[in-house]
Amino acid sequence: MMQFAEQFPDFEIVSPSATQLSWSHFIEILPLKTQEARLFYLNEASCCHLNRNELRDIIHRKTFERKEIANSQISEKERIPMNTFKDPYLLDILGLKDDYLEADLETAILRELEKFILEFGKGFAFVERQKRMIIDGIDFHLDLLFYNRNINRLVAVELKQGRFKAEYNGQMKLYLKWLNRYERKENENEPIGLILCSEGNREQIELLEMDRDGIVVAEYWTTLPPKAEFEQKIHSILLETKERLERRKLFLSKESKDE
Repeated sequence: MMQFAEQFPDFEIVSPSATQLSWSHFIEILPLKTQEARLFYLNEASCCHLNRNELRDIIHRKTFERKEIANSQISEKERIPMNTFKDPYLLDILGLKDDYLEADLETAILRELEKFILEFGKGFAFVERQKRMIIDGIDFHLDLLFYNRNINRLVAVELKQGRFKAEYNGQMKLYLKWLNRYERKENENEPIGLILCSEGNREQIELLEMDRDGIVVAEYWTTLPPKAEFEQKIHSILLETKERLERRKLFLSKESKDE
């Protein structure tokens, strides 16, 4: 309790959560290293009505850190709200084998749709698979189409096996333009897109600045490494992400001075 009092001296912050969460919830977040992470998990537990074991699970699966990695692609000036996506997505819940194909991944997501949406995040609802778009008389098919109630947008998802390729950006931009013209309703915000790849090319993703077009790229992992290895991998990606963000800030600062 002394540790709790030290970490949460501001009663105004704690009070709303305390009415919805038990003492066991707070015990789970006390070992976390930053106040930002503690408040994130308290909010998740409160908004999603998580019990203690569910809260422990999202902490174990590094949900806060994965949101931070995904947020690094997003500029505050762009149209993708912070904390919409994660990177990587942990799709061990789908039970895929090593020799799976992209079609197998899509089938597994639909078979385990409830589990996938829990990993995907709150507010998402499934709309359609293989969304057909006819452009210049040619059939195009978007892998998965979701809607997010919290941000009032259609969310296009493309599934790719292997490393990210720059050409995927143009494909997703085309899909988003079509959705914006033909599927978006008057009360909705512009659609955004997520390209899920089994491996990322993070420098290419940074240079393309796809967030300006409402696009984020994330890795997906079909198996969860042992705890120590998993924590190390997430920690390394997060450090690399922070270094990349610093370089980007320095570059933008230099650009503004040159102007």
